[in-house]
Amino acid sequence: MTDNVASPTPSPTGASTRVIEFMRGLLPVQQHVSAGERVRAMCGVALGIFVTAVVCKAASPLIPVAATPWLFAALGASAVLVFAVPSSPLAQPWSVVVGQFVSALSGIACAVWLGDTAWAAAAAVGLAVASMFALRCLHPPGGGTALLMVLAHITRFEFALFPVLANVVVLVTWGMAYNALTGRRYPHTNRSAVKVDSSQPSRFTAADLDAAMAHFKQVLTVDRADLSELLHHAELAAYERSLGTLRCTDIMSANPIYVEFGTPLDEAWRLMRERGIKALPVVDKARHIVGIITLADFMRHAGLDTREGIGERLRALVQRDATLSSEKPEVVGQIMTRRVRVAGQHSLVIDLVPLFSEGGHHHIPIINEDKHLVGIITQSDLVSALYRVVRRPG
Repeated sequence: MTDNVASPTPSPTGASTRVIEFMRGLLPVQQHVSAGERVRAMCGVALGIFVTAVVCKAASPLIPVAATPWLFAALGASAVLVFAVPSSPLAQPWSVVVGQFVSALSGIACAVWLGDTAWAAAAAVGLAVASMFALRCLHPPGGGTALLMVLAHITRFEFALFPVLANVVVLVTWGMAYNALTGRRYPHTNRSAVKVDSSQPSRFTAADLDAAMAHFKQVLTVDRADLSELLHHAELAAYERSLGTLRCTDIMSANPIYVEFGTPLDEAWRLMRERGIKALPVVDKARHIVGIITLADFMRHAGLDTREGIGERLRALVQRDATLSSEKPEVVGQIMTRRVRVAGQHSLVIDLVPLFSEGGHHHIPIINEDKHLVGIITQSDLVSALYRVVRRPG
């Protein structure tokens, strides 16, 4: 006789958790939109509708058809796109003007041919979407315009010209002016042929971005240029996040070799050759930085105007002169670079990047709170740190 073992029943707690997670996924995500941008968009929409209404109402007596309205309802949705999301491909002038126009024609055609039926409403919206895809002018409010034509029993094709076409032309014209005045670029012109700014290098080429966008095989409300800019800022944010906690003390070469102001040139030259280094910090008796001596300093004082005999001149420079009244430099302090950039040991590494990349520096001495020399960072140290950050996951 075998015991009947009851099969485990699904945990109600697990099922409820999945339901809660699903419901949470339906909640809107946080929008990183400033209060100023919200006010700008709100005022733009309100002024856009007002200007369009004033212009088209003034022009309505000129329209031969009697009792023609001077605004149509779906214009409000177009205004939201033009002023609130002017960078969207769905809000560009071609999409707004042509999309609304062909949608109105599609709705009127279905109202005339199919009458006031559910089939007419469905066919109007479907035909409008198909027309907008064909003309590359997808504009979501166009679906509302097509449906309005059927529901309002509009059978005059002139309605597509006035108020629909007239309204959107005025709205888009005002949108260009308002967005320009408030610092927003509109329209976003087709920048496929625009050369990528080489001053902002990116790991992604134009072909990479096109391939990524084509992968989704659906309408995306971002163009290639905006995607490139988003990725560029995302990379910068990632680097700042990774480098933001990295301090000079984490990557510097501690206890560096240094010389003093009165160190003979031959001794400094010997140290640099034996240790394979290209620079030596120069300190005073209290280990405060007073300068730095580099290979470039030796070469400059040996004379780089002519290449012939550079070895002999360099040996003559570093060789000690036995006379008491030598006219050539004898100690480090006479040829060192006096203006030297230093950094605190707790300074952020990311703050040194401009000094190396733009300032022409190759070595930066590191000091502590007492201004004493405690380390040095070279270009190689910085490159190694950047490489570790890039390679580090997450």
